[in-house]
Amino acid sequence: MIVPLPSRVVRRSRGFTLDADTSVRVTPGAEKAARLLRSLLRPATGLPLPINDQGQVLMALDAKLVGLGAEGYALTVNEHGVMLRAGTATGLAHGVQTIRQLLPAQALRSSRVSDVDWTLPGVDIRDVPRLPWRGFMLDVVRHFQPVPVVRRFIDLMALHKLNVLHLHLTDDQGWRIPVPRHPLLTTVGGWRTETNGDGTPHGGTYTRGELEGLVAYGAERGVRVMPEIEMPGHARAALAAYPDLGITPEPLPVWTTWGISDAAFGLHALGFIREVLDEVLEIFPDEHVHLGGDECLLPPDVHGKFLRQAGEHLLGRGRIPVAWEPTGDLRSVVMPWKDETQAAAALDRGQPVVMAPHTSTYLDYPRSDGPHEPPGQPGFVVTTRDVYDVPLPDGVLGAQCQLWTEHISTREHLEYMAFPRLIALADTLWSQRPEWEGFTTRMRLHSSRLAELSVPADLRRESCERS
Repeated sequence: MIVPLPSRVVRRSRGFTLDADTSVRVTPGAEKAARLLRSLLRPATGLPLPINDQGQVLMALDAKLVGLGAEGYALTVNEHGVMLRAGTATGLAHGVQTIRQLLPAQALRSSRVSDVDWTLPGVDIRDVPRLPWRGFMLDVVRHFQPVPVVRRFIDLMALHKLNVLHLHLTDDQGWRIPVPRHPLLTTVGGWRTETNGDGTPHGGTYTRGELEGLVAYGAERGVRVMPEIEMPGHARAALAAYPDLGITPEPLPVWTTWGISDAAFGLHALGFIREVLDEVLEIFPDEHVHLGGDECLLPPDVHGKFLRQAGEHLLGRGRIPVAWEPTGDLRSVVMPWKDETQAAAALDRGQPVVMAPHTSTYLDYPRSDGPHEPPGQPGFVVTTRDVYDVPLPDGVLGAQCQLWTEHISTREHLEYMAFPRLIALADTLWSQRPEWEGFTTRMRLHSSRLAELSVPADLRRESCERS
């Protein structure tokens, strides 16, 4: 009962029990995956799982393996031991998560567990994802999220083989990434005096080291981190720091409310934008960089020119721009969020598409219309079934869920809004033949794993029908 559902599973009659005498054997290139396995299993099992040449658990990186692609893996468990093989380090990392799920649910605890046999069932698994982009956007602007919260989301994404963490780092209400050439972006733009009249200052920024640490943490787990720098609209925090960059030079404070501000960068700010993006490229090695690009009140020709020139800057440095709206360059990725017609038009143009329709991927909307729901974005409901049935026209790269945080300030509230809906996205994008009833059956067992991680993911509190 693995989530997401593997491509092929064959049961064997006998499995293998990990114990104090179990060791790990690695081939060149598989060392990081072995360290990941040991670090994930040791807190609950207490097993040292040392590395030696006679290990019963083999972890092998073999670029010549065929049919597994960039993320697939092959896992065999029998009475003699465990063999995990993949053509890439990412594939091995995904296989490690499957091993975790094959063990008793207590293996996911963060503290030592006694009197449990750490037995893996006998299986042959060959597993590859259906779609290459399986993402989650976390808004750390409207309410700042400390590094441990983001790291925990990376862990939960990796457990479910989601592979793109999209960090929304700048907006009207705050600026979270340091840019040494422009220090006021964080010292001024990183803080607002209050939120919707509550009288309480709010803010926070990451250091470069913290962001690089998140990138490395994700890479070890098969999760790449894509940064987003909003432009030319949603720029009020930056303009609070440097008003001369705006379409009007008047000083504006960091915005203290929600909605769409009429503040925006002028075309003369493109030099500043290039300097910011150059800093972003040094911190984030991912090939994709998100430019935002939506909900801007500039004239369409100015808006389009701004995005095209920012995108060309990225392309000239070997990166691929991503935006919520078309940038005018077919090499950029578009994330249609309004409706499916946006996706159809982009696909007809030959443009790469990642689906992000608000009616099935916006997790700031409540999970149900029940009175037990915590605060969320009003006006709509997105159920777990809605997420599972996200439209995926032929030719798309995949999809991602969005968690905007206007109404969400705590880790507990974030996780309530994210799960189980984010797991539904993981299953429908990874599984070769996604099927709702099978997913709900597997979730009944998977809920015991989530309980060990203190993740609120009970499907019974939602309607099983689409909203």
